[in-house]
Amino acid sequence: MMIDSARARPRIQEVPEPAAPPGGVVVEVRATGLCRSDWHGWAGHDDDITFPHVPGHELAGVVAEVGTGVERWQIGDRVTVPFVCGCGACEWCRTGQAQVCPDQQQPGFTHWGSFARYVALHAADTNLIAIPPRVGFAAAAALGCRFATAYRALAGRAHLAAGEWVTVVGAGGVGLSAVMIARALGARVIAVDRNPEALAVAAALGAEHTLPTTSADIPGTVAALTGGGSHVAVDAVGSEQTCADAILSLRRRGRHVQIGLLPPVDGHPRVPMARVIGWEIDVLGSHGMAAADYPEMMKLIDDGLLQPQDLISRTVGLAEAATLLPEFDSATTAGMTMIDPSEGE
Repeated sequence: MMIDSARARPRIQEVPEPAAPPGGVVVEVRATGLCRSDWHGWAGHDDDITFPHVPGHELAGVVAEVGTGVERWQIGDRVTVPFVCGCGACEWCRTGQAQVCPDQQQPGFTHWGSFARYVALHAADTNLIAIPPRVGFAAAAALGCRFATAYRALAGRAHLAAGEWVTVVGAGGVGLSAVMIARALGARVIAVDRNPEALAVAAALGAEHTLPTTSADIPGTVAALTGGGSHVAVDAVGSEQTCADAILSLRRRGRHVQIGLLPPVDGHPRVPMARVIGWEIDVLGSHGMAAADYPEMMKLIDDGLLQPQDLISRTVGLAEAATLLPEFDSATTAGMTMIDPSEGE
């Protein structure tokens, strides 16, 4: 799928197959997710993108070509990859924090991505993750951005504990992932969204309460339900309103995790910092999860305790995905949309 300029209509076009870079691989894409971050890139909110461009950053597939210097991978290996790929050489990568690597690569943003039959990936020995035999390609592709980001947001950043309340604002792919993960960690969940279908899915995944965004006072309702506010809040959308609702839903000394991207509106987005200061709220960012942190999450999936495949609501081909991408910000379909690049060939 090719995009010629910001907000241009995506089109399907034949392009030369990529070559494996030194230290990297080419992966034949078997599944790739359609994500809100892809919409942000299409809309021109990401400065890393140079047009014309091929989007796509959540992927799983089979290694088709191995570049020079790669030691851990060979042709035929089933792999996935975080959406943030570290350089493999800096201090952050060497200590397992590739998600904040200053020289990071991001398929679908810094270079052509996975809305294609093949994608080139850098620093394979640092970034690739083996897919266990019992985990399918679609489930593995669902991990790369939304699911892994939600897992690290709750387990690695907020240190969510069993019995705590968590408010998840936004029940799209990352929000529903957060609901599933929070319940697996033993937390109690309130889900907030504008879409009744998404709220129904959140309830089926274990959310104790669901609130429509039309509610007059979301923070007040959360405070009443939880006895003073949630311990953890997640903004899984990325707007001034959703960020504020999440922060104001917290109890004193609560933890807020910002997952949704906040494009600037009239300068920097406005955040209720008076509440952050007065109540000593921790405000945390979560920028994906490094490959080094995947084994714990992957084991929970392999053991059946987490089931990201249950979040997939539909699978489409590239042609249909090209139609869906410009409309993604206003889509009402609950759950994740997965792309099979071979569909329709």
